[in-house]
Amino acid sequence: MTSDKWKYLSKIDSPADLRKLNIGELKDVSGEIRDYMVETISKIGGHLGANLGAVELTVALHYVFNTPKDLIVWDVGHQAYPHKILTGRRDQLPTIRQFKGLSGFNKINESEYDTFGVGHASTSISAALGMATARDFAKENYKVIAVIGDGAMTGGLAYEAMNNCGLLKKNMIVVLNDNNMSISQNVWAISNYFNEVISGDSYNNLKKSIFDITQKYFPKGDRLAHMANKVQSSLKSIVTPGMLFEALGFRYFGPMNGHNLIQLVKMFKNIKSIPGPILVHLITEKGKGYAPAEHDSSKLHGVAPFDVNTGQAPHLSNVPSYTEIFGDAVIELAEKNNKLVGVSAAMCEGTGLNKMMENA
Repeated sequence: MTSDKWKYLSKIDSPADLRKLNIGELKDVSGEIRDYMVETISKIGGHLGANLGAVELTVALHYVFNTPKDLIVWDVGHQAYPHKILTGRRDQLPTIRQFKGLSGFNKINESEYDTFGVGHASTSISAALGMATARDFAKENYKVIAVIGDGAMTGGLAYEAMNNCGLLKKNMIVVLNDNNMSISQNVWAISNYFNEVISGDSYNNLKKSIFDITQKYFPKGDRLAHMANKVQSSLKSIVTPGMLFEALGFRYFGPMNGHNLIQLVKMFKNIKSIPGPILVHLITEKGKGYAPAEHDSSKLHGVAPFDVNTGQAPHLSNVPSYTEIFGDAVIELAEKNNKLVGVSAAMCEGTGLNKMMENA
């Protein structure tokens, strides 16, 4: 990797190098990470959409926290390519998912920065709770951060772990990377609740009204302004997903723009010293920064080699995939038996059941 093409990325061999940069340079780092991933994955295939959406989050976490002493537990391995790039595996990215190359997911024996081996299993919060508990038993001092998202909050294990976190009052942080998706559109009730509340007129009008009133009538720093802001926070917890997480014993921060790097860095610096458990709710866009992935994030979730300009993979064969064969077979069986029900693993395209859903 040469510095003439990759001004910043070529000099980042570890998070310690990233921390030498000023905050204003982090946006350029994020852009180079995106370009490098698209260029590389277009040649060899791999996971793309979720990784593009997690770039700023990854940069902010490694910039603020003292990794690898501070532990980051990634729930969804296929959103951790930026993490691999920043933790000494940048030049190995072209080997990802290749024979004797980098693992497509997090792998403990691949790097000291990979704290937990994971694919996509809703396990991060539980694992992080175990690490925080072990830290406290050993009377050590470091932060533990679980990053869950891309549909992993659909798993009941995540909520069982959150319940235990609230009960034990462990000093840890959970980051919810909420991109409204798993591999394809989520089909779960809490996802719908998040989306409706955050995008709805009621929440946004309330937020704007309270902000306008506090800014108009109360000077900054005034005690009444402080009280008004507390009222705003209290009202927000009633009408946003924060109510759910607060009930589980977490201090809730969000929802926030997960692509605003300066805001992310400031927020993570602020909460580092706040006792946990804390939940940070970030809204991100799957496929962010690469137009074909933004327009069809499920199609460019996991990809074969493709044309960078169009996002289209060449048609190497007319032979259907096993997923397509399964989807066609299910439809054929359903036409013969109207009692047949298809149960999707929260990712209709990935299981081939999208065809059944479309024909229902």
